[in-house]
Amino acid sequence: MQIRRGKRSGAPTLDEVDAGIIDILRQNGRATNQEIAERMGVTPSTVSARLKRLDESKAMRVVAVSDFAAHDYNILIAVGVKVHGRDSKAVAEDLAALPEVFSVSLMSGPYDLEMLVVLREFDEIRLFLIDHVAAIPGVSALNPGIAADIVKFEFNVAPL
Repeated sequence: MQIRRGKRSGAPTLDEVDAGIIDILRQNGRATNQEIAERMGVTPSTVSARLKRLDESKAMRVVAVSDFAAHDYNILIAVGVKVHGRDSKAVAEDLAALPEVFSVSLMSGPYDLEMLVVLREFDEIRLFLIDHVAAIPGVSALNPGIAADIVKFEFNVAPL
């Protein structure tokens, strides 16, 4: 079951062909319908129709993902953010507008928000946290943790 905007809806049914198409695109997002069809043993028009249905049902999105290390970002920080005196979602939207912020999530638990941040150099950490993040109205406390090593990083939103 899939939840969208507070409403429950049945998850799209994916068969082996759908799962195969998604798997091929995960490996090579530039694969053509012809290449996918050849690997799957189906016609290119079948691939095209399936891709259209997968997109329309929101079972899949094709997006470009750039590797932050390829753009000279060398620091990954997870930051727990406590909010006081302002709506958490409004603070999250302000944080999301910062170009260094990779993601912002509304949380339950000890922090109201959690964000992932990428920076190029250690010297940027203080400037970013103190001058940019702490200056946002409603931010009352920050708990940053620097990633020492990345054990697993996958962009795939949902496993099949």
